[in-house]
Amino acid sequence: MCGRYAVTTDPALLAAELDAIDEVMTSSPPVPESSVESTDTPKTPLGPGENYNVAPTSTVMSVVRRHAHGVTDDDPALRVRAMRWGLVPPWTKDIKKSPLLFNARAESVAEKASFKQSLKSRRCLVPMDGWYEWRKGDAGADGKPTKTPFFMSPEDGTRLFMAGLWTVWRPKDADAQDPPLMSCTIITTDAVGAMRDIHDRMPLIMPSQNWDAWLDPDAPAPAELLAPPSAELVSAIELREVSSLVNRVANNGPELLEPASPQPQQGTLL
Repeated sequence: MCGRYAVTTDPALLAAELDAIDEVMTSSPPVPESSVESTDTPKTPLGPGENYNVAPTSTVMSVVRRHAHGVTDDDPALRVRAMRWGLVPPWTKDIKKSPLLFNARAESVAEKASFKQSLKSRRCLVPMDGWYEWRKGDAGADGKPTKTPFFMSPEDGTRLFMAGLWTVWRPKDADAQDPPLMSCTIITTDAVGAMRDIHDRMPLIMPSQNWDAWLDPDAPAPAELLAPPSAELVSAIELREVSSLVNRVANNGPELLEPASPQPQQGTLL
């Protein structure tokens, strides 16, 4: 799965890098308070700056390729948009009672009612520096399995782009003039290579050579793009044990990415 990640890219810089249109400041405005679910997760506003502990329901960056509004015969352009992480299907009546769809399984995404329409024409990329995952261990003092956090990121320090889906939702009492809420989910697949030692699932990394086909708003994505990433691609990902500070969403800073301090070895009596 992918339930937490880090991103340190200014949306404007990302748009310039991709030769995309920066729509972050004009996309996905806050939903009226009465429509937002109650949660302990802070709603981190997207903007210049860093977020080392992105959690579901946060506002996140996404990359889409779309035609100009109301136009279908132009060349679709890359656009960087702000979206709620946690897809809200269009038929949802009350976000508070809607399941938190922050991940979608690649194996079943074409059949699930919540995702299959988005898969046809509303696919996106979710940029990130890397993602967190927790490896289960032996039972602790409380009898529950211990969970050790790891951060997965490219060894060369480059950025990752994960395959995602997005959709548009309006509250039933919304004014026709009000912009809709855009929301997204990150697609996951079977873990590959060393990733299996941490968790059996991982986000679906989308290499740049597949972006055109994945983001094409006028054609379905080739089914092979939903296959797990290659072993070669995954081998370039570093797995780093990090501090348990990441367990709390309220903790947010570069220290979350630092390698975990080694545990002192217990002496033995001779």
